[in-house]
Amino acid sequence: MAVATAVGGSYIPYEFRRSVPSLSKIAAQIKPTTIAPPLFISTNVKHVNLHHLRDLYAICNHSCHRYPTVDSDGRVDPVDILKLQTALSHSSVVVSVFTKPEFLAPQPSTASKSGNSVGIGGDWIRRVTPVNPENGWLIGFGRAVSDLGLTASIYDVIVHPALQGRGIGKKIVNRILRILTHRDIYDISALCTEKQRLFFSKCGFEDNDGMGSITMMYTRSVKGCPEDEKMIRANKKQL
Repeated sequence: MAVATAVGGSYIPYEFRRSVPSLSKIAAQIKPTTIAPPLFISTNVKHVNLHHLRDLYAICNHSCHRYPTVDSDGRVDPVDILKLQTALSHSSVVVSVFTKPEFLAPQPSTASKSGNSVGIGGDWIRRVTPVNPENGWLIGFGRAVSDLGLTASIYDVIVHPALQGRGIGKKIVNRILRILTHRDIYDISALCTEKQRLFFSKCGFEDNDGMGSITMMYTRSVKGCPEDEKMIRANKKQL
């Protein structure tokens, strides 16, 4: 999977990274720091920048579609940012995680800093400043959709590839579960891929809910249902 690159702590636009495939290969070789990154976990949907979230989806090669279009490099089609905005506005719980950009970008050597006192001071101030959505980089996300009374489903739990395996994904799921159960909602499911099954199992989810329930996905389009197509056309004429 590709790893994000940064210039001056800002995002490289998704369209630019998409047009230069070599960037993802170079970024994938960056060794993540072993130091535990400072995290800011937010449940405020206003803290989510849609463009940054779309970039995170792309970096994680995560699609919002159950049957995504995949290119020759194995990359899924980009998420529609307007649909993403609609999805967030109708989500019952949105959890986003931020860290400081230096935990993802290559760090300059100590020797290059030592001769610049201003650089040292600036670096010290930057390091001691707590991370927040304004100065941080979006590196984790997850959301839940609920009827607000009985059931809920968890979707789109993703963590930046450079910081996976550090328990960030579990923090996201636990925060979602805490909010939902606090609302007295306990019938909670998670739609996940085969690769994510072990992760959700560690978060307390099971394949068998004791009632033999399974998740079934509707796979046929309207075009594959002639009767439904006729009904839609008839309704349009009435309108």
